[in-house]
Amino acid sequence: MEEIAQAARKGKSSIYHYFNSKEEIFIAVVEKETSTLHQTLSEAINTSSTPEEKLKAYIQTRMDTISKLANLYSALKDEYLDHFSFIEKIRSHFDQEEIKMIQEILVEGVNKGDFVIEDLEITAFGIITALKGLEYPIIVKKECVDIEKRFSGLLNILFHGIVKK
Repeated sequence: MEEIAQAARKGKSSIYHYFNSKEEIFIAVVEKETSTLHQTLSEAINTSSTPEEKLKAYIQTRMDTISKLANLYSALKDEYLDHFSFIEKIRSHFDQEEIKMIQEILVEGVNKGDFVIEDLEITAFGIITALKGLEYPIIVKKECVDIEKRFSGLLNILFHGIVKK
């Protein structure tokens, strides 16, 4: 708590006025980041017109936002992640929200004749899983990766596939 108080340029007693523990601070940070990400993704989708543009905007915005948000809680020790069951609950809830957002874009694309998809749920799950694979180097390994190149590669596979037609 002392480190957090110093980083916030507040007295430790001021921090304890709002939070009972470092864990409560961590919960607040994770919930704030999740809310920010969800709002940013919704805005990106709503400002795009076609389903393809919406999907591109979703993926680009997600990667950009996660890259920025990953730094917000770096002051807290990583070992705390393993001890909090609430983290898994928040992640699971947000995973479901993301799948739903992607499914809505996919449904719109199918209805407009832009996409041909056999199973919307599996496709949405696959897209989210691929995005999580892209975020690993940014958040966990803290690597500077060429996200644009990886993003473009994912979109190319997503929209054009790998099978010669």
